[in-house]
Amino acid sequence: MSKTYDLLLSAHKVTKRFGGLTAVNEVSVDLKLGQIHAVIGPNGAGKSTLANLLTGDMPASSGHVTLKGQDITGWTPEKISRNGLGRSYQKTNIFRSFTVWDNVRLSAQSRSQPMPFNPLAWLQNADAMQDVNQRAERAIELAGLKDRRHALAGAASHGEQRQLEIAMTLATEPQVLLLDEPLAGMGVAEADSMVQLLLRLKSSHAMMLVEHDIDAIFTLADQLTVMVNGTVIASGLPSAVRADSSVQAAYLGEDH
Repeated sequence: MSKTYDLLLSAHKVTKRFGGLTAVNEVSVDLKLGQIHAVIGPNGAGKSTLANLLTGDMPASSGHVTLKGQDITGWTPEKISRNGLGRSYQKTNIFRSFTVWDNVRLSAQSRSQPMPFNPLAWLQNADAMQDVNQRAERAIELAGLKDRRHALAGAASHGEQRQLEIAMTLATEPQVLLLDEPLAGMGVAEADSMVQLLLRLKSSHAMMLVEHDIDAIFTLADQLTVMVNGTVIASGLPSAVRADSSVQAAYLGEDH
C-alpha cells in the first residue's frame, strides 16, 4: 500500500518574465511532508529564480503559489517565512564575527513577538529568553553543530558554515525548506555529512533541493524536476526522469 504525503507547498504554472526574457515558464511543483523534491538543470535554467518566486523574493508574472492550502502569491518574503517557509541561499549568509550559537539564537529571536507598546523589548537579556534559547538549542543539535556552538562562524569550515546556515533556518521552525545548492564547494567528507543532515530533516519537513551534485541528488530525491531554459522538460520519480531521453540529451548525457 502506497504512503500518502501531506502537500505543504504547491506552485501552479508560475512564470517570471524580465522584459522579453522568460526566466521561468509555467513551472509547477509540489512539496510534500517527508519528501525531498530536487530541481536540477544547467546554469541559467531558472532554478534559483523559481526558488525566489516561491519565497516571495521575486513577484511572479503569472501563476500562483499555495502554502499549507493558503494562496501566498504576492505575499512579502517575511510573511511567507513567518508562515512556515525557510530558505538557504547559494552564497552563505551568516554573521562571521559572531559565534555559531549567537547566529542561531538571532534567527530564533526573529520569531519572538515583542509585547505591545514596548519598543525596548529587544534589549532584554538574551539569556533570559527561554523560548528563543530552546529553539536555538534544538536547531543547533539537529544541524550537528552542538560541539561547535562557541566557535566563531567565520573560523568554521565551509561545510560547517553551510550547516550553520541551515541551523539558522531551522531556528525559525519552518515546515517547508528550500535549499539552494547546500553542497556547493564541499569536499567528499563534508558533502556526505550534509547528505546525512538532509536525510535527518526529511521526515519532519517538505523540502525542495536545488543542487548540481548529481550523485547526492539521486541519493536524496523522492521527486525530481529537470529545468532547461526556464522550462520543465521532465518531472517525476528520479529513476524515470534519469531514463528520459530528453533529459539525457539536455543534461545528464555529458556525464552519465
